Amino acid sequence: MLFAVLFTDKPGHGPLRAEHLQAHVDWVAQHQDMVLVAGSLRNEPSDVPRGGLWIVEAPSKDVVHALMRTDPFWTCGLRQGVEVLHWRKALDQQVLV
Repeated sequence: MLFAVLFTDKPGHGPLRAEHLQAHVDWVAQHQDMVLVAGSLRNEPSDVPRGGLWIVEAPSKDVVHALMRTDPFWTCGLRQGVEVLHWRKALDQQVLV
């Protein structure tokens, strides 16, 4: 199954995000078999991210939750909240990049 995972970061925690960014990027690379797409969300390109979005392939929401709890951004306390939603591609021929 595919899931969209929406993260909200704690406001004012940009320095914590910067401190753990490389560990997070390395973690995403190690889990790209499940985390198909990942990236930050911002109001403007130059803004500090407000959170992130993942597209995850997993057998259940429980597996997604267990996975995200091992992410350095989660373990360092950056995340304020998370929403895990079932997601379906509108056009099957589109490739996730």
